[in-house]
Parts: sequence; structure tokens; C-alpha cells
Amino acid sequence: PKLSGTKNNVFGIQTGVAISFLVRRKRDPKKEKAPGRVFYVRRPEMDTAEDKLSWLSHVKASDAGYDLIVPDGRANWINQDENDWTSLLPLADKPTKAAKAKGQERAVFKLFSFGHVTNRDEWIYGRESEQLWEKLGFLVEGYEQERLAQHSLLSKDRPPTPIDLTVKWTRSVKKRLSQNTPLKLDHSKIVTSLYRPFDKLNLVFYPPLIEMLNQAKSMFGENADLKNTLISCTDPTSQKPFMTMASDLPVDMHMVGAASGASCLPRHRYTPSGERIDNITDWALNKFTAHYGKPARITKDDIFAYVYGVLHDPVYRETFALNLKREFPRIPFYPDFPQWRDWGQALLDLHIGYESVAPWPLTRTDVPDTRAKAAGMAPKPALKADKSTGTITLDSETTLTGIPPECWDYKLGNRSGLEWILDQYKEKTPKDPTIREKFNTYRFANYKEVVIDLLTRVTRVSVATMAITNAMKSTPRS
Repeated sequence: PKLSGTKNNVFGIQTGVAISFLVRRKRDPKKEKAPGRVFYVRRPEMDTAEDKLSWLSHVKASDAGYDLIVPDGRANWINQDENDWTSLLPLADKPTKAAKAKGQERAVFKLFSFGHVTNRDEWIYGRESEQLWEKLGFLVEGYEQERLAQHSLLSKDRPPTPIDLTVKWTRSVKKRLSQNTPLKLDHSKIVTSLYRPFDKLNLVFYPPLIEMLNQAKSMFGENADLKNTLISCTDPTSQKPFMTMASDLPVDMHMVGAASGASCLPRHRYTPSGERIDNITDWALNKFTAHYGKPARITKDDIFAYVYGVLHDPVYRETFALNLKREFPRIPFYPDFPQWRDWGQALLDLHIGYESVAPWPLTRTDVPDTRAKAAGMAPKPALKADKSTGTITLDSETTLTGIPPECWDYKLGNRSGLEWILDQYKEKTPKDPTIREKFNTYRFANYKEVVIDLLTRVTRVSVATMAITNAMKSTPRS
């Protein structure tokens, strides 16, 4: 986050770039194979693009000053860690997920999954259900016209190519088109989904139009409307800093941000018939009971809360920062289990019930925008934060002051909770040309009071969260 793509990267991006030379050596097939070797050199982190290009232009590859790298036991050859990561309890893994018998399970959670992926967010997400139905109706009508028009042309040798580009085509919808499968509005319903941190949106839950459901039905039932609680966290494949957030709603895969994936650990899971099953394994319960002793009387709900508490521990995140970029989280046994459980439960209550906490008393100042009023226009949206003064400017009329400085320290990825809200409620030009032309009706002025209320409550959540995580820093871990 501290580096600029345009200033520091020769390609103008924020993802690191490497040049690899792969050398193949001739070997005597009768002799034992010699292991491959890795030689590595890097430029200083703060080098600008100009510095790097200059270096590349003047240094021969053979004179670059390489170091011989010795990979560790898990094949990491840079950013190697020195900690007890492998001794911790795995939260989830593929063998446990696929295990047919309980005796084969070796992780805290049986089921884990990415959140759902629509690949057509602007079409089937929205703040107003009425407009959602309008968009969906337009999409389905466009699909059906295309299906009927191409039905007579379909053959195994000639898969259909969508012609009507006013609707959003993706792999799954093209497949239905090739199978001549109709879409029916009456098979869909609207549910609430956690789209981004502290931002719930209406979602048309119609599986044919959701590119990848992943395990949404296993977590919230066939119609995504059954009760459950889950812990979502940044997947190791993501480009964003590690974060975690709990929800009692279906979670979008990109809840942690674009170009990143949110992995979900549900408290329970559901069978296709609607039967609810515990998703915390007996193996995990036995491990916790054996470590803390039977008098502790630990339950699976306790374990769920404990996990959420530990994932917020600043010391844990710092100690295992490199591991969390590469692997799914693992959990240590901290000495004071009840304290970490209670912290975790308090955070669960705050983050799931953020809309019902007491508002923080922010100071609201309204100064009429006479120019906008004279022109018959709404105040100009701003939705900008000034962290140094604890001020949020909502529009050309309204500011909020008195925001505690610790609010900006409660980070969910690259943004604080308050900054997520400001970003999600901005007026943005839709990327989809049809949505931009026909359905671009969102105006911040219609949600201004909702946003103010939300900001006051998430301020309270942010302050309380930071109080808990700061208390964690001074707690013994061994």
C-alpha cells in the first residue's frame, strides 16, 4: 500500500514483478540427479521505476550479485518464516473437507468455501428491490429472445454465439443458451447479502444467474435464507492485507475487496433437505478439551468465538504475517481460553449486529448550499474523510466531526470500516453500458440519512473493536 504503481513499478501496477531465467543442464542419466538451485537478487524496495530501468540497462545478468537460496521444508525460498506455525491447529483443509469419516478429520472446520461469485454484480445486486426486478426482467427478456432466435441454429458443431450484447453474458449463461434452457423469473427471490464490510445489498438469488454459488447452499440452505453464522477472512490467494469479519448472511466472494477472495467458515452447514449439521469437528473439540482439561467444559460455540478472537489478535497477525499470505489460518492455544472466547464473542456481537449498536455522538454541521438549491439540484456528494481532523464531508452541505482517531486504525484490508462505507455509497459510473444507460438511478442524496446513521454506529463498533484488540496486545500467550 505504501508503494505507487506508476512511480515504483516499471509496468505501472502495484503487483511485484520478477524476471526469471530458467537454465536446463545436460545430465548423465546413469548418475543421480542433482537438485535444482535458485539464485536470487532484488532491487531495494523503494527504488523507482526509473531506478530499476537504469539498473537493468547497465548491469549484465551475470554480474547482478545473486544469492544462493536454500528453500525450507515447505518449498518457500524467499520470505521464509521462523516460528511455530506448523504446530498450530489448522482451521480448515481439503482432506478434512473431503473426509468421508469423522476419524479422518484433522481441522477445526469441516466445510469451508469462497463466498458466491455473480460475475454480474451490477445486474443482480442493488439497494432497491423494485429496480432489481426491473434489471432482472430486462436481462431475462434479452436472454429469452436470444435463445428463441438461435434455437433453430443450434447444433453440436456450432455452439451459439450471443448476439444481443445489451445483457451480461458469462460462461454459465452461455452454457444454458447452448442447452436451450429457459430462464424463469418466478424461480428467483431476493435475499440480503454482505457485499462489502458494513454494506448489505439485496441480491437476486437465482442460481442460473450466479456464476459460482460455491457452497452458498450448504451454508444458508437451498434458497439462501436459513440461519447461520460464519467467519470470513482473506484467502491466501488474495492481494489484500489479511482481514476477518463475521456475518449471519451469505457473503460475496469479493467482500474483502476487488481482486481478492473471502473464504468462509460457517458455524453450521445444511444438507439439501434442510437438516442443520455442526460444522466444527469433534476432532477440534477433543483437541481443545485435551489441552484445557474437561473442567473447562468447552463447547463448539466457545471454539467458534475463540477462533474469531484469535484472528483479531494484533500479535498473532504480526507474528504470522508471512504465513497468512501463503496458507489458511492456523490457531494457537492461548493460556486464558475464557478471556479470548469472551473477546471473540464480543467481536462477533459487534460485527454481526453493527446496525443495532448505540450511535456514537458525532457532531453534525449543516450549511445550506444556496447555489445548488437555486439550481434545483441536490448538494454535491463528497464522501471524503480527513483523518487528521476527525472529519467526514458528506456533501456540499453536511459534515460530521468528532470521529475518534482509533476509528481509522480499525482496518479491514486496505480501508477502515468508515472508509468502506464512504466508498460504497459514492456515486459511481456503472461499468456495464446497459446499466449505465438504462438503470443508473442511484443518487447519494436518497441515502444520506441512512449513511449518517450507519457512520455513527460503525464509529461505535470501531472504537469498541480497537479497545478489545489493544487489550489483547498485553495478554500473555505462553
